[in-house]
Amino acid sequence: MVRGDPSVADAATRKPERGPRPVRRGSRSLLGTRVDATDYREATEAILAMAAAGGGLTCVASVHSVMEAHDDPVFRRILNGADLVTPDGVPLVWSLRALGIRDAARVYGPDLTPLVCDEAARRGVPVGFYGGTPPMMRALTQYLLAREPSLRIAFTHCPPHGPAPMRPDERIVEAIEDSGARVLFVGLGCPKQERWMSVYRESLSCALVGVGAAFDFLAGAKPKAPAWMQRAGLEWLFRLGCEPRRLWRRYLWNNPRFAWRIAVQIARARGA
Repeated sequence: MVRGDPSVADAATRKPERGPRPVRRGSRSLLGTRVDATDYREATEAILAMAAAGGGLTCVASVHSVMEAHDDPVFRRILNGADLVTPDGVPLVWSLRALGIRDAARVYGPDLTPLVCDEAARRGVPVGFYGGTPPMMRALTQYLLAREPSLRIAFTHCPPHGPAPMRPDERIVEAIEDSGARVLFVGLGCPKQERWMSVYRESLSCALVGVGAAFDFLAGAKPKAPAWMQRAGLEWLFRLGCEPRRLWRRYLWNNPRFAWRIAVQIARARGA
């Protein structure tokens, strides 16, 4: 169900002019996909700057994202056209460091989402959520409101399963715009969420943030990997163990290809 908050509807009556891309510390092309060196504070500020400017696109990138882009030039153009692409996966952080950005840090969708929401609450910026299921959405919004009761959740929508649309649904556009949401978190999974955001980007005056499985984790629908596994770059192994039938191809096919190809890229960059 589409839900709008009339108390913030006036915020979307006029589409603001879009501003410049946020300043970043540096970027590298990983197998043809631009990944930006940032941290949680900088990414949060960049997203809220996009919201104030009237739009923008943020993607949180993993090995899966990079390999999807490597295999699909259209998807690669979507990622490279985003305003901000954060290194969600630890192997991407290691790759950025190996390619010269020594202070590269992980910006993980399930951690970025509540941090942006906390700052949006402090600034009175309404937010929205697109994706998941109704029970998951209820648990997600309850978690975020318990964390920051002043958060203004202007819009939620749980779409039916299916492929990403080829063109915007004007009813969805109208509902999001009328709600006044200035930041819209999109949790449809890669690559569907990025394709969805690319289709709707020019029709919406809010910052779009694709956060992958963040809704699942924050709602408690799926367990997060232990911190030590995340630090060791083994989150993929934990998730594979939890969902082998769904994720086996993603990890057992993409991860070895990424490791080999990025090793070659790094060796060439170092003149080996």
